[in-house]
Amino acid sequence: MNTPNVLTITRLLLIPGFVYYYFSPLENGDGIAVILFSIAGFTDILDGFIARRFNLVTRLGTVLDPLADKLMLFTVLASITMRGQIPFWIIAVVVIKETLLVLGAITLFNDHDIVVPANGYGKLSTIAFYTAIIAVALDMPYGRIMLYGFVMATVVALAVYINSYISIRRRQMDLIKK
Repeated sequence: MNTPNVLTITRLLLIPGFVYYYFSPLENGDGIAVILFSIAGFTDILDGFIARRFNLVTRLGTVLDPLADKLMLFTVLASITMRGQIPFWIIAVVVIKETLLVLGAITLFNDHDIVVPANGYGKLSTIAFYTAIIAVALDMPYGRIMLYGFVMATVVALAVYINSYISIRRRQMDLIKK
């Protein structure tokens, strides 16, 4: 167990706290939920930085980090959808995108032991997600517009990922043919 893995596990443990406070009748429940969500976002950035900077990447972290990200993403989107703050189609788009990413990653890894690296659009999508969710959860002006920007960034990230996936598959097929 190393620091990045502890940060990732912390992020997983913040999920139930987010749900509890987001739906609690406490006057400042939304604010506490947003703070927990912000801490989760910070740990996401920090664990990746520490793991790469100090060569602390582990198999456990490689599995847990994206799992923590997806669980937080789906939990928060489901929560704000259940409250009626965003339309259902937003969560549907994100679920479809994430499902395609996971299926593509599993296929490439199983068939060729290859991992498609994260791209700048995916990182932009994550930043847009955290910013938009905070804005929506706090009922800030333009929060929904920011959320639509997140959905657009998500679709662009998916298109870039699909393009990378196709390029890698083509290269692998070309190598097999030779």
